[in-house]
Formats: sequence, C-alpha cells, structure tokens
Amino acid sequence: MSNGNFAEKAQVTDKGLEFNGFLMEPIVENCKGCERIATVQDQEYCTSYPLPAGKWRHGACNFATHVKASVDKSGGVKLNPIKASKRAARKK
Repeated sequence: MSNGNFAEKAQVTDKGLEFNGFLMEPIVENCKGCERIATVQDQEYCTSYPLPAGKWRHGACNFATHVKASVDKSGGVKLNPIKASKRAARKK
C-alpha cells in the first residue's frame, strides 16, 4: 500500500487515528528510517501494523525496511542429536 493511500483512507476520530477498523498508534524511535511510515496530521504512523511498539518488543520488526537480517556465520552444521545417535547406533 502506498503511503498516500494510507493517509487518504485513515480517519482521525476522538480515539485517535483509525484505519480499516484498527486504532493506529504513532511509530516508536526504532521505526525511524523505515519506508512504511506515513504522516497524518504531523504524526507518523506505520502503514503495515497498528501497534509498532509491539513489533519491536522481541527484536527487530519483521516489516522494517531499514533493518538487515543478521546471518549466523559460525559455519558449523547443526546436528539433530536424536538423528545423530540413531546413525551412530546403525554403524555398530
């Protein structure tokens, strides 16, 4: 959804900003720099999620366009211990 379309469809009510039946909360500091931000009446809102603080509670937001996913570069292969024990038992 384009940010312009969000601003056109959002309605300011006595409860706050409402969009498609959801009450939208303003973005949090971690959201700064994301491409999914729309400004409505001098407040910035996420166009993808109504409660942005909740998306950052357990790490990076999965909608964030400005955050790169970290990759585990340990190089080791993860083994399932149950399968490994079964393989070892077959080799005997």
